[in-house]
Amino acid sequence: MSELYQLDYESPIGVIEIIGTDEAIYSIMFSERDTIVHMKQQQTPKVLVDCCCQLDEYFRGERSEFTFPYRFVGTDFQKKVWNALTGISYANTGSYKDIAVSIGHEKAIRAVGSANGKNKLSIVIPCHRIIGSNGQLTGYAGGLWRKEWLLQHERTTSV
Repeated sequence: MSELYQLDYESPIGVIEIIGTDEAIYSIMFSERDTIVHMKQQQTPKVLVDCCCQLDEYFRGERSEFTFPYRFVGTDFQKKVWNALTGISYANTGSYKDIAVSIGHEKAIRAVGSANGKNKLSIVIPCHRIIGSNGQLTGYAGGLWRKEWLLQHERTTSV
């Protein structure tokens, strides 16, 4: 893998750490830090800058899909789950069971939940759109309050 770069993005719901190479984004994760540490610099790869610009558009309610290149790092099963998550469209929700069925492993609901929790590409791979089959919010690595915010944001800014 090429050299890794990190760039912090200040979102309406906290600092997001973006990690990538010259070619692709590998991680977009919420940080519990209050301040930005890694700022854009002259040598910041274009893909990281594009990621920030597209996140800006998302948070302004102007973007529902992301087009910058990203890469999954995980097992084949995890990658299947993460690919399936991209099928849940903006402002909609699904369940672990829906994902399990869609990837042909209808009994692997817990494994789907585990893979969902290991998603390193927050917002872009929309694990925040997964709710319990009873309609209740379930865990989210960025915190349930952020999950609730993201779902509300998408419902009120249908692009």
